[in-house]
Amino acid sequence: MKINFSIISQRLADNFGEQEALVNIERNRRYSFREYHLLTNQIVNMMRDTLDLRRGDHWVSILENDNTSLLHWFTAMKGEAAGCYTNYRDSLEDHTDQIDTVDAKAVFIEAALLPTHYSMLRKRQLTIVSMDPPGDEYPGVHYFWDLLEGASEDNPDVVHDDREDVIILRFTGGTTGRGKCAMYTVDNILMCRDSFYALPDAQWSRDQRMLHLAPITHGSGMLYLPTLFKGGTTVTMNLPDLAAWCANIAAEKITTVMMVPTLLYRLLELSEEGLGRLQTLESVYYGAAPMSPSKLRELRAALGNIFIQIYGSTENICTALALTKLDHVAEGDGSHLASSGRPVPGVEVELMDEAGQRVQAGEIGEIWLRSRATCKGYFANPEQTASEFKDGFWKSGDLARADERGFIYIVDRKKDMIITGGFNVYANEVESALNSHPAVLMSAVIGIPHEEWGEAIHAEVTLKAGAMAADEELIDHVKDQLGGYKAPKTVQIVDELPLSAVGKVLRRRVREKYWTSEERKVG
Repeated sequence: MKINFSIISQRLADNFGEQEALVNIERNRRYSFREYHLLTNQIVNMMRDTLDLRRGDHWVSILENDNTSLLHWFTAMKGEAAGCYTNYRDSLEDHTDQIDTVDAKAVFIEAALLPTHYSMLRKRQLTIVSMDPPGDEYPGVHYFWDLLEGASEDNPDVVHDDREDVIILRFTGGTTGRGKCAMYTVDNILMCRDSFYALPDAQWSRDQRMLHLAPITHGSGMLYLPTLFKGGTTVTMNLPDLAAWCANIAAEKITTVMMVPTLLYRLLELSEEGLGRLQTLESVYYGAAPMSPSKLRELRAALGNIFIQIYGSTENICTALALTKLDHVAEGDGSHLASSGRPVPGVEVELMDEAGQRVQAGEIGEIWLRSRATCKGYFANPEQTASEFKDGFWKSGDLARADERGFIYIVDRKKDMIITGGFNVYANEVESALNSHPAVLMSAVIGIPHEEWGEAIHAEVTLKAGAMAADEELIDHVKDQLGGYKAPKTVQIVDELPLSAVGKVLRRRVREKYWTSEERKVG
């Protein structure tokens, strides 16, 4: 089907007019729906007429949240060239690889990164656009707001095939290695919106105010379209600071946020005064990593029944599984709180064995996903595409089981499964047990080389501020919950764990220092 997204943006501007669409905290920008529509028109027309970014070209953004929001999905879907979103907090090496992978013609970059990135960008003869005036002289660098002067506010009127034309590229998080580049169509992105509307207890309206702390180039950005299409307000911030986040919620009367569990756990350390600043919150979406059921109960006691768990992925960019607000208070033993929820309408979820056959209820299989949101594969990587996609399904690499009620429990990533003494042990399960200890903030469980057992279970643990716990106490705590063979043989208390830019614990970073001289057999 053909689609002209500038017309859709025009209708939203007509419907919601002067209602606030976009707020940037650090740069203090505020745009109504009408202003945002005209601004994104200007950006696209500037890209076409001044930068000569045409169909088949690629541009890359290396931007913080507030600048990313100017070039986010509205801009990408209105334009000809495909936009590639990277994580601002990635390394220079990562950004170099990403730019080379997509053969970028132009890059939009923060001025703060020019000292480290300029030489690399000039060497590749890219058009370089700085979002703020560069502090020093950088020959050939354009200033974004200067380029916009005189750019037309007229609708670009670019027509796409909504299921064939690739208009957005996005790199996977790379928690198990170098990220891959997923390709999206307009319909992929619209299905992301529709999957949130399919949830039974999310109240989407023009009163919605969504605050993005995590990078909107990743999971948090999934809530961008559902918010705007109902006339709500998208609020972005850059500083990954919990105190600032709490202050912004109070000041902007935020109703909706999305957080990873590792950040939500930090809320448990807030004072009553700190928690009081969060009273406007109506919905807290969480996902991207396992949530400790015991800590979830603490969070619900502190903030109320406002939590919704979602499971999605870069390759299937929508809510595939959800644990709704009602699920959080459902009668029963509460065991389902350890699940990732049940499939969302519009998404096919299958648990498959190694032969690609469905497993029975209670058996462990790999999650396969298929929906309108399933991406078109990996850019310039046909081998990986062929390996991970089959019959429209994407093979997630997540191992899971389903109970008789349809709740799906992720037991681990394939590559994170530990084989010790012939037994399969799932790191997620052990971490959940460790995280239920009152002194534990978060943990990372891995397999380390062992001459007799192949792998021994090892845990690295961070404690809550002021808390104390002995290694043996934590080991015994897991034994009481899971039995002896699943308990860590060794525990190391550490000041911090390596986290990805979106707050996921990077097990591979913990693991790699123990496997320097041997090749791990799992995965």
